[in-house]
Amino acid sequence: MQCEGSIGGGAAIRIRVAGGVLLVAHLALVAWLTLRPLDVPWMMPANLSPCAGIRADLALGWPEAARRIGEGLALLAPLGVLLPLAHGHLFASPLGSLVRTVAAGALISLTIELLQTGVPGRVVDVDSLLLNTVGVGLAHLALVPAGRSALRRRAEHRRLAAVPTEETSQGRTPTIPRVGIAP
Repeated sequence: MQCEGSIGGGAAIRIRVAGGVLLVAHLALVAWLTLRPLDVPWMMPANLSPCAGIRADLALGWPEAARRIGEGLALLAPLGVLLPLAHGHLFASPLGSLVRTVAAGALISLTIELLQTGVPGRVVDVDSLLLNTVGVGLAHLALVPAGRSALRRRAEHRRLAAVPTEETSQGRTPTIPRVGIAP
């Protein structure tokens, strides 16, 4: 049975499958980028102080800080679009969708950070968790509401185009009051 707020018919299946495939491909790329062992002569200690790494990046100057912070924001940002796409609901609550997507992005980022503890050359950085989560939220806010609105307009246009013109020209159907039956 199809949910009331989901995309209709075969389009829902195609969108969900495409979203799922792109989601898996993106997560595989992220895993390859973040969980490969690094051959480094020394490592920085784990950063467990929120925003300490961001302040250190800003101390390096604006071009380097923008690059590092941008990389942190962009790593998981596609999840902000791919997770709702794989969900496939057009009429989902905007706030609920944002909360679900950001929470899932935070959990995925936390999983990556925890897995990095066992990878040589990688250390835990709480700022990566924060930047990745903010990136997911920003991508969701920037693209998902506009995309859902466009898809709803398209679905409504198709629904109106499918209605025969003779049905719309007949006007309202009169209602006849019902008479109760006495006992």
